[in-house]
Amino acid sequence: MNLPSFLWLWKIAAWSMGLSLFAYFLLGISGGWMFYQRNTQASPPLWLRPVHYIIGAILVMLVLLLLVIGLVGTLGHYGSLGHSYHLIAGLVTVILVLISATAATQISPERPRMRMLHIGTNIILFISFALVSLSGWSVVQKYLP
Repeated sequence: MNLPSFLWLWKIAAWSMGLSLFAYFLLGISGGWMFYQRNTQASPPLWLRPVHYIIGAILVMLVLLLLVIGLVGTLGHYGSLGHSYHLIAGLVTVILVLISATAATQISPERPRMRMLHIGTNIILFISFALVSLSGWSVVQKYLP
């Protein structure tokens, strides 16, 4: 296939992954702050929860953007999918982010298990982000000239 270079696409993916990891870090800090405030019977600042939701929504959008870039770029470059375990690691990461986001919207005093699901999913997401980052690095090496 005589296709144009996909280097611009990988640059967008690199920035998106970096911003995703930064958003995950900020969510960990803000979520930890809310968790601490909740367990010490103190009230978190009124702005904290909306900021946590906004950063979470940004993370969801970035991860979905990464999914699209990965699929389009791989199909455009190779013509098919499944050339490394990066696809599986990426899909697992997307699913975990979506589970976490869905659970976050369901957290309430009537549904205490949703908070546990949200926190547990985010702990597993740490491992998933590590795996997708490591496998992504090896994938990027294939595309660099």
